[in-house]
Amino acid sequence: MNILRRWKDKILSAISNDIGIDLGTANTLVYVKGRGIVINEPSIVALNQKTGQVVAVGQEAKNMLGRTPPHILALQPIIDGVISDFEITSEMLSYLLNKAQAGHTKLLGPRVVVGVPSGITSVEVRAVRDAARAAGAREVHIVDEPMAAAIGIELPVHEPLGNMVLDIGGGTTDVGVVSLGGLVNARNIRIAGDKFNQDIMGHIRNEFKVLVGDKTAEEIKIAASSIARSKEAISAIARGRDLVTGLPREIVITDEDIRTAIGHSIDDLVESVKEVLETTPPEIIADVMQRGIYLVGGGALIRGLPEFLTAALGVPVVVAPDPMTAVVRGTAVILDDMEKYRETLVKNDEELVPTE
Repeated sequence: MNILRRWKDKILSAISNDIGIDLGTANTLVYVKGRGIVINEPSIVALNQKTGQVVAVGQEAKNMLGRTPPHILALQPIIDGVISDFEITSEMLSYLLNKAQAGHTKLLGPRVVVGVPSGITSVEVRAVRDAARAAGAREVHIVDEPMAAAIGIELPVHEPLGNMVLDIGGGTTDVGVVSLGGLVNARNIRIAGDKFNQDIMGHIRNEFKVLVGDKTAEEIKIAASSIARSKEAISAIARGRDLVTGLPREIVITDEDIRTAIGHSIDDLVESVKEVLETTPPEIIADVMQRGIYLVGGGALIRGLPEFLTAALGVPVVVAPDPMTAVVRGTAVILDDMEKYRETLVKNDEELVPTE
C-alpha cells in the first residue's frame, strides 16, 4: 500500500506543483518544490468597498495602510492565526498561488501543505482547507506550526525525545512539545508581535501624548526593541499626531521605552510558557532541560529575549537558524517525503469520515 502511495505521489508531483504555505497573521511565506521560498509578503488585502474587488495584495496592500481613501479598505484576513474573512483569504491565497506558479504552471492544481496554529478548531481547519481549495489547490494538507517549525529546524521529531518549540509570530505565540511524531503538549497564546505593537502605541499615546499608527509601531519595534539593557542606547524616530495640538510631531523612542511598553506582555508570555512546562510529562521535561527550547518566528529577533527567557524559565533558550522561515521550511521537508511525515499532519476531513 505504501509503495503504491509513493508511486502515486511521484507521478502526481511530475504533473503538478508541490507548494508549502506558512499562513501567518503578519506575513505569508510560500515555498515551491524545486525553487525554494518564492514569496514572503504581508498577509494584507486592499479591498474596494464600492466594487467589492481586491485592489492589491501583500506588500503593495501594506504600503496602503493608513493612506487609503474611505472606499478602499486594507484588511488582515488572518486574525490571531485563523481565518476571519473566508472570501478575502481565498482571494489572497489565489493571488499568492498564481504568483508562485507564474511561468511554472503544470497540468494539475498544486498539492499544498499549510501551517496553522496549534489548537485551532476543526471548523477553522476546514476553513483553511476550503480556502486553499477555492484558490485552486488540488490536495490540501494541514500541519500544526510548532510541528512544522520543529521539522524545519531539523529536530528529531520521530525519536522518543522531547523537543520544545516556542514560535512567536505576528498574531499568536505557539508553544509546542514534540515527541514521536506528535504534539505531546501545546498551547496557543494571543500574545505576539501585534500585541507588542499595540503596547507600543499605547505607551507613546500615554507618555508622549502622540498618536502613531500600527505600521509606525511595528517599525519602532523592529528598530529599537531590546529586552536586555545595553551600554549604548538604541533609539528610533516616531512621527505622529500630537493629541494636544492636533499638529504633526516627531519624537525619539528608546529601547527603555520599548521595554516599559511590552514588559507586561512579555511577563504574561513567560507565565503561559511556564504553564505548558508544568503540564508536560517529567521525562520530556528532562529532555527539554538538556536540549533547550528552540525559539522561532519574528519575535525571536527581539534583542535579549533568549537570555531573558533562559533566566525566567530556568531552561536554555536558543534562537533557531533563520527563525522566520522555520515553519515554511518544515512544509518543504514534508512535501519532499509525504509518506514519512504523514502522521505529523492534522487528519484530513476525508480521513476522519469512515468510507462505506
